[in-house]
Amino acid sequence: MSADTPENTGPSAGFDEALLAQVAALPALPGVYRYFDAQNQVLYVGKANHLKKRVSSYFQKTHDGTRIGHMVSKIVRLETTAVRSEAEALLLENNLIKTLKPRYNILFRDDKSYPYLKITRALNVALQDSGHPQPKSAARVVYYRGAVDKQHDYFGPYPSVWAVREAIQLLQKVFRLRTCEDTVFRNRLRPCLLHQIKRCSAPCVGLISLEDYQRDVQSACELLNGRTKDVMKSLEQRMMAHSEKLEFEQAADIRNQISALSKVLHQQAVDTVDDRDVDILAVLVNGGKACVNLAMVRGGRHLGDSPYFPTHVDNAEPHEVLEAFISQHYLEVAAPPTLITSHAVDKDLLSALSDQLGLKLRAIHQPREQRKAWLDMAQQNAALQLGRLLAEEGSQQARTRSLVDALDLAAEDLDSFRIECFDISHTAGEATQASCVVFHHHKMQAAEYRRYNIEGITGGDDYAAMRQVLLRRYTKLAEAVQLGEAKFPDLVLVDGGKGQISMAREVFESLDLDLSRLVGVEKGEGRKVGLEELVFADGRPKLALSKDAAALMLVAQIRDEAHRFAITGMRAKRAKVRTGSSSLEEIPGVGPKKRAKLLQRFGGVRGVADASVQDLCTVEGISPELAQAIYSALR
Repeated sequence: MSADTPENTGPSAGFDEALLAQVAALPALPGVYRYFDAQNQVLYVGKANHLKKRVSSYFQKTHDGTRIGHMVSKIVRLETTAVRSEAEALLLENNLIKTLKPRYNILFRDDKSYPYLKITRALNVALQDSGHPQPKSAARVVYYRGAVDKQHDYFGPYPSVWAVREAIQLLQKVFRLRTCEDTVFRNRLRPCLLHQIKRCSAPCVGLISLEDYQRDVQSACELLNGRTKDVMKSLEQRMMAHSEKLEFEQAADIRNQISALSKVLHQQAVDTVDDRDVDILAVLVNGGKACVNLAMVRGGRHLGDSPYFPTHVDNAEPHEVLEAFISQHYLEVAAPPTLITSHAVDKDLLSALSDQLGLKLRAIHQPREQRKAWLDMAQQNAALQLGRLLAEEGSQQARTRSLVDALDLAAEDLDSFRIECFDISHTAGEATQASCVVFHHHKMQAAEYRRYNIEGITGGDDYAAMRQVLLRRYTKLAEAVQLGEAKFPDLVLVDGGKGQISMAREVFESLDLDLSRLVGVEKGEGRKVGLEELVFADGRPKLALSKDAAALMLVAQIRDEAHRFAITGMRAKRAKVRTGSSSLEEIPGVGPKKRAKLLQRFGGVRGVADASVQDLCTVEGISPELAQAIYSALR
């Protein structure tokens, strides 16, 4: 997404001459530009159909008090990349935004894996020696995430897992399609419970012919594609054909299908419109936050909606947020041909996106009739979701303030108040790891979490482990703080009592760090949650907060997150140590066949690790050079 370009009102003073000369020399070509500040941090990434016009426009007006003005005032240099078309510029811009996360670009979380409804294609080959009448497989309906392929049929994407589950239940109820795994299907001797409750027609044991089952599969696909009238007409024709042949039981089954389908369609308020695949996008900006509510219509059925909350919004306009979402979202997710939007969308963006996606994409921002009803509903949901977010953030800010007050800390800006929390985890001294989790802007920042492998200590020595992780984390940071190149955390939490805090205090004293920022979280009587006490490194007496105190709730949340992060890392490391499979897999020249021979020859990875180079050479395909490489890698 590119910011709105200001009018050309003449040259602006205050910029480096070399920078202005670089701008003047830019080509009249499509491309991507990147702005940098004095610390060489990326400020903004944008695309342009005409690099010279777009970039020069930023330097020809002061933009005082605007979001663009704040960004332009920090620019000290720029980089550009010329490409062949605006569509290529759009793709490159999106990749750079996702990679660099610039401060002044509106960023949305990366949702590459949307849920789909998948219908597998059957292998209609009878088993020769099983003695069972069932086919080798029959089409199966299943929830799916991941890359789609041409071997099966995919419907979606859906806005949520719940929407996919609901669609699967519909297909089970109306068409009785199977959902079981292929291994279960091929080994059934009698119908399962789903058949008994009329949710599966039991193709596994031949209670429905392959032809009839395939007709149901085809009807299900037509329904998901929005051809409901064709489905109803086909079912009615099949019912009448069975009646004419006096096959009243089969006719009754199809009558029940028609009844179930009619009931479902009656419950769908948006089923009577012509639009089959549409996305409805409503944007609301309030209180420095923004929400984009995405509602999906697929096959003529409203599938529900999903809210998105971008970062780096600041004072952005709604149309900027909308265009940022469209440019980032639809390069990762299949786009429908029609977007219904709460604000107008730049035509150049739609054109570039259409070229990149290979389809004609249009946006309608003043819809009528049913489309207007969809948009009204999406706008209402956006208001509800943004209101909920602001309420939650207000509660989080209150908890941050409560903690600052309880610890008597001097916090200039609550929004930038930063907490780092450490925890140690191991099993009987094995696979010791330390975790560091980060809290700022009133929430946990998972992207900034770190794990540290602890080595060179006595197994189970938590004090030594804490010393090592704090030295590794803060030695270089302390030097950068002294030079004015970094900011130290406002609060450092350590999971532990007097022993842990004493060790941490020694580290802080050796690095000449502020002891008032170091606090231990000691478990209370009986190690019960809510009875924790805070231990101060600067000698202040312990602090016991009430069980329902907002400050204690925040401390417990951060401490529990550090423990969770440490436990998951420790378990992964322990599994790697015990199996060693990843070590073998990472050795160049050891493929699956050689790995299997090594494991078979020596009875497991431990045996391979204990084997000499001469022993390893006795395995077929293992040369002396490879044996030496294996020997060295496993030690």
